[in-house]
Amino acid sequence: MSVPLADRVIQLAYDPGITPKGGGLPGLAVLKNVVNSINMFGIIAVVGALAVSLGVWAWGHHTGGHQAEANGKKGAVVAVGAALGLGAANGIVAFFSGLGSQVH
Repeated sequence: MSVPLADRVIQLAYDPGITPKGGGLPGLAVLKNVVNSINMFGIIAVVGALAVSLGVWAWGHHTGGHQAEANGKKGAVVAVGAALGLGAANGIVAFFSGLGSQVH
């Protein structure tokens, strides 16, 4: 028995009615606390990495070590990028989640 094309398209467009809901599972507050702690640990590690990278950059510049200077610059750029990513993680996820919820 063949199903008409229009009926197949309607079946593909069926909305199952699933949306994110806070408080649906036990332990959600604990999970949020763990993720917040991991984010804070990452930010503290990035501050340390940035300090070390800037020190290597300065040391390489003043001693004429071009390789050390280049590595210090790369480390500083990576640390700044990581700080940007860690700080913007919540907003990035919220943005794309909102964007994804608009898909019909």
